[in-house]
Amino acid sequence: MKRNGLKFSIMFLALFIHIFCIIYSISYAAPIQNNIIYSGIDVSKYQGHIDYAKVKASGIQVVYIKASEGSSIIDPYFRTNYENAKAQGLKIGFYHFVRARNEEEAVREATFFHSVISGTTPDCRLAMDFEVFDGLGAQKVNQISFAFLQKLEELTKKECVVYSDEYNARTVFSRELALSYPLWIAEYGVSTPTSTGNWDEWIGFQYSDKGKIDGINGNVDLDKFRENIFLSDSSVIPDPKPEPEPEPTPDPDSSNNIYYYVKRGDTLSHIALWYNTTVENLVKLNNIQNPDLIFIGQRLLISVSDDPNKSKEVRYTVKRGDTLSKIANRYGITVNEIVSLNNIKNPNLIYVGQHLRIPLDNSINQMQNVYYRVQRGDRLWRIAKRYRTTVSNIARLNGIRNPNLIFVGQILRIY
Repeated sequence: MKRNGLKFSIMFLALFIHIFCIIYSISYAAPIQNNIIYSGIDVSKYQGHIDYAKVKASGIQVVYIKASEGSSIIDPYFRTNYENAKAQGLKIGFYHFVRARNEEEAVREATFFHSVISGTTPDCRLAMDFEVFDGLGAQKVNQISFAFLQKLEELTKKECVVYSDEYNARTVFSRELALSYPLWIAEYGVSTPTSTGNWDEWIGFQYSDKGKIDGINGNVDLDKFRENIFLSDSSVIPDPKPEPEPEPTPDPDSSNNIYYYVKRGDTLSHIALWYNTTVENLVKLNNIQNPDLIFIGQRLLISVSDDPNKSKEVRYTVKRGDTLSKIANRYGITVNEIVSLNNIKNPNLIYVGQHLRIPLDNSINQMQNVYYRVQRGDRLWRIAKRYRTTVSNIARLNGIRNPNLIFVGQILRIY
């Protein structure tokens, strides 16, 4: 009995150890998903047109797309790459090439990057590609990096990743930065990075800049990505929203100012056209350094004249089928008045999209006391377009200081 009991005890102990080992191995096997490697590429204008159906068929799962550089450059293939890769169901990420020399420029670049990618739905962390330092010390590089990344996360509510080669990850970027943001490292000719510098590990590894992938002419960067490259929230990046600001002191020489917030697709010339002003005036009033560079959500101060005699004209955009006589009849004026005001050499030659100045001296008298009740979804510029007037005229007549702020049921005087 004793020998049988001992034998039973040994069998029970062996069974217990076996079950424990199974449970132990399962518990430590669970995080295996973090070791999954995703095949990826990163692309820019240098790859030209890409056939993403072939790229996907070749086994690529992740595509990082260059969106922008500095504070004014948008990669010309950004939108095409995004839409075509997304259509194939590939995982998408965006990167920005930083040119900033100080924190202020870094914030400006982050704001620009945000404006470029707003409205998109990336799947991967937003990447900072900061690799050209031009004599900046390591401390300054890290200050710029933090300013850029913190502003970008604030604006987009998305996580970020730092792209760096092995040398800069080891000698330039700080441990503090490494503890705050993960690493996408570049090192060629090795199967795994020889070092991750101040980082404990990598979540992205660019291992070649001479990859060959079906659907892409020429070379392309090849990458490996881990699970943490993906965003925890892959919802759409919203358009920048203007932050509440205290009203600036009005220019004493211009007592009637309004404020306009830049929307997607706006240009200074387009805004100037609607407000019966000039690009030069907008540039001067808002201290704009580059007239070709405005941002979604940017607030512009616009001076509107109190003199009703100064704004007695509207701008009309020629449409298909228009003639000067048709336009003149619509506004109750003569062809000669349009020709004279617009310096038209040949009255029979106008083109679609051409902007014409239309005098309102006659037509405005025929439309006195015209009012409109604001409907859901209305915008002031749409109302102005519908009544062939300008936003500045409506704003002046109704004492509107912020043309982006009208409410349902509001009664507006049009003329």
